[in-house]
Amino acid sequence: MVSPIVVDSSAIIAILLKEPERAMFIATLDESADACCATVTFVEAFMVAMTRVPGFAFEHYVALVDGFGIRRVAVDEELSVISAQAFLRFGKGRHPAKLNLGDCFSYALAKSLNAPLLFKGDDFSQTDIVPAIAAGAAGP
Repeated sequence: MVSPIVVDSSAIIAILLKEPERAMFIATLDESADACCATVTFVEAFMVAMTRVPGFAFEHYVALVDGFGIRRVAVDEELSVISAQAFLRFGKGRHPAKLNLGDCFSYALAKSLNAPLLFKGDDFSQTDIVPAIAAGAAGP
């Protein structure tokens, strides 16, 4: 069985908005045989895209996510419990990582699958999550 890589909304947005980390994230996805994100992450990234690119078409977003082979994983009871626990440990207002709702679901999916997480920024680096890209390589 191929070990998956979990994709956070920050990585999806970096690709979509052609941020400096884009090429590195695309290469990481290309090398992965199985990439996934929580359905909450899928919605969160679309909401951010709509905010930053007014009029951004949902169909274009779905095509982008599907084009990179990022499958969506539905939230179940286990994932919701792990997400709540992530907030208790690393949540905004509780810990320097400041994980928000979407972050907690990315964290939970990575933990439940024992998979590395593809993300941008330093929030997850302050947790016990395994990064898909070496620390510091994905930028601030």
